[in-house]
Amino acid sequence: MAQKTNPFHVAIPVYDLQETRSFYRDILGCEEGRSSDNWVDFNLFGHQFVIHLKPKPTEAEGLHHNPVDGHEVPVPHYGVVLDWEDWENLRDKLISKNTKFVIEPYIRFKGQTGEQATMFFLDPSGNALEFKSFKDMNQLFAY
Repeated sequence: MAQKTNPFHVAIPVYDLQETRSFYRDILGCEEGRSSDNWVDFNLFGHQFVIHLKPKPTEAEGLHHNPVDGHEVPVPHYGVVLDWEDWENLRDKLISKNTKFVIEPYIRFKGQTGEQATMFFLDPSGNALEFKSFKDMNQLFAY
């Protein structure tokens, strides 16, 4: 029996509301919703995504990384699992806008169970994003 997927809600801290607003709206193409002087709602591929203004720390904390498939995966990170064609379109759009990738777009588990496309990049406040797609969406939780 197929399980209904409900939209998630996530709120993240950002250091510059206008710069980050522009990134999500103009680079990722997210539709903007409600906002105030301290936060902005976005439609992130059907999910409620909110950026909240937070003062930049005085000392650089840096990202934590875990090794996965020979790559240093930033933790924490967030993103959306897209249809394959939508992932390819987003990848091409990000490349055309000279996005600096933390992990370049690539295919994991090629020809195996759980084959997936993935890419990692940062927003202007240093929040790590991963967008991925599965060749067979039914294998989202396969191992």
